[in-house]
Amino acid sequence: MRWWAGEMRTKLKICGMKHSANITDVAALAPAYMGFIFYPKSERFVERMDAAVLESIPEGIKRTGVFVNESLEQMAVIVAKYHLHAVQLHGTEPADKVAGLKQVLPADVAVIKAFGIGPGFDFSKLDAYQPYVDYFLFDTQTPAHGGSGRRFDWTLLEGYLLDKPYFLSGGIGPESSDELLSITDERLYAIDVNSRFELEPGLKDVDKLRDFKNKLSL
Repeated sequence: MRWWAGEMRTKLKICGMKHSANITDVAALAPAYMGFIFYPKSERFVERMDAAVLESIPEGIKRTGVFVNESLEQMAVIVAKYHLHAVQLHGTEPADKVAGLKQVLPADVAVIKAFGIGPGFDFSKLDAYQPYVDYFLFDTQTPAHGGSGRRFDWTLLEGYLLDKPYFLSGGIGPESSDELLSITDERLYAIDVNSRFELEPGLKDVDKLRDFKNKLSL
């Protein structure tokens, strides 16, 4: 595994945004990505969100839609409605569906495919996805498709041998900053945070996020 001590050069993604005022406050921190969950079973589902709220997010912050086993047609509609910059697939979407998604989305919309990592995870299954995704995302393996607040064993990433850059997610909290600063990987593209920075589902603690971002210089 290509990890070494050094300067943190990754980006920050803050996921699971839901409330308009909170979205504005978090956007003021200028993370690289903000994630919005379009999955009805999630506590952070952004049902009937006003598109104007996302339009108010400053340029330079990539609006990311998170989907779980959604149809290609519906994802394309939501991407167009909210002018999303990226799509994150957090379900059991097969590689051929990801290939089809690339065909229906604008060329400048990035595709992120998430995988839950746990003991015995077979990284070879990622080979089929590699031609169709811009990034992978590694989260903690859970039946609820993420949001568990639990961290997986990062040493399992020794089994990841591809060069495709990835987001690191799953149980990353304010106390994780020192460990994140002590290790880095040339493929580690972004740190993805969510539930460990919340006051309640979908409502982020802006002060904790600001402190975390400053510690990591993200």
